[in-house]
Amino acid sequence: FLGVPPGRGSCPLTGPLPFDLIYTDYHGLQQMKQHMGLSLKKHKCHIRVIDTFGTEPAYNHEEYATLHGYRTNWGYWNLNARQYMTMFPHTPDNSFMGFVSEELNETEKRRIQLNKVDNMAVVYGKEASMWKGKEGFLQILHMYMEVHGTVYYETQRPPEVPAFVKNHGLLPQHELQQLLRKAKLFIGFGFPYEGPAPLEAIANGCIFLQPKFYPPHSSLNHEFFRGKPTSREVASQHPYAEQYIGRPHVMTVDYNNSVEFDSAIREIMRTKVEPYLPYEYTCEGMLERVHAYIQHQDFCIPEPPFIPANISRSGPEGGSRFTGPLFVPLPNSTALGWASHVTAPLSWPPLSSLRLLVSQEDQSCVEACQFAGLVCEPTHFRFINNKEALRGLDVQCEVVDSEINHILPAFSVMRQECGLQREPLLFSCAGHSPKYRRLCPCRDFRQGQVALCRDCL
Repeated sequence: FLGVPPGRGSCPLTGPLPFDLIYTDYHGLQQMKQHMGLSLKKHKCHIRVIDTFGTEPAYNHEEYATLHGYRTNWGYWNLNARQYMTMFPHTPDNSFMGFVSEELNETEKRRIQLNKVDNMAVVYGKEASMWKGKEGFLQILHMYMEVHGTVYYETQRPPEVPAFVKNHGLLPQHELQQLLRKAKLFIGFGFPYEGPAPLEAIANGCIFLQPKFYPPHSSLNHEFFRGKPTSREVASQHPYAEQYIGRPHVMTVDYNNSVEFDSAIREIMRTKVEPYLPYEYTCEGMLERVHAYIQHQDFCIPEPPFIPANISRSGPEGGSRFTGPLFVPLPNSTALGWASHVTAPLSWPPLSSLRLLVSQEDQSCVEACQFAGLVCEPTHFRFINNKEALRGLDVQCEVVDSEINHILPAFSVMRQECGLQREPLLFSCAGHSPKYRRLCPCRDFRQGQVALCRDCL
């Protein structure tokens, strides 16, 4: 099916491929490498990798990862980072694929609200091991609510599950849905990270209560993330639910603080919510997003280098010899936008969505854009990786070097040194350094569809 030639891919493919795109995961990629050999390199641009936790550019670039300590068991494929597709929009260097959660009609929503049991909680934890050490806050929960579990067991009830918990065993999906439709609260234990269940619970009218992590969990301090190709710091069990949904549907509290936990339970008891599903997780929302990717993302055509001097700029009288700035201040914003008198090169997302910002020292572009209510857009890095962008931001540079480093383009205020990126595969929203402030290509986004800018459709 993959059109693999004989000799484990040592003979090149000559005919056209019988498909346009290959959706796979890391294991599939490894198998394709074994069977396709050299021909994989030629057809890598057709691949899209479904990747739960995200792959940052520093881990994806094989030589750079090996030289700078970013080499893991994953990553290192030298793909365009946007070829990795994630379940949640946590890694803007990648593309957000997502999934579909069941959407209720208005009649079903009303029925659910009428049948809610205000003192019923369902615990998010199917394995007995997840319940270890949780007795303290479960006792507090039990003071207010009837606690239900769906813990798998064969013959004997797991001893880790307290006696006051009504355990239903492992339920088929439709029975779990019925349980969630009755429950007021869906409570997380901190694991698993970033699963689909909280979205399903919120869509069925539950409030999701989850623990905040301090310090945040990452590959530096947590075994689960060790060896994953990301430096991402996870500050709660489900960061998407916390950041993009939030109160009243989602509450994130310190479970080690019994007063805070008790207060949260009492607030949940008083709070009425309607079933809610973000548009991007509806069937229509996902189809809209995937359609946009299929229409506009083409990694088989190399992106031409962007040379500011070649860009056509029209002057006040309409002539093209005017040499005004490429980037201009935007009203009511600290960001710069693409100048209207400058012909914008073809790009998707279009350059009308660009918002050029400077990060603080030791702040990534993910954080800098987020702080401004925007998202980092890696496609736009090539348009801001130049002296024009530095000039537009009034950055003082005694030296401008071109280097291979995943935090570039960036500058040092102290040393008045500026660095531009020499390796396009290392343009990264995620990198940060205590010595440098970064040039960040942020963009706007559609309400309920963070993957797409306002002019993207």
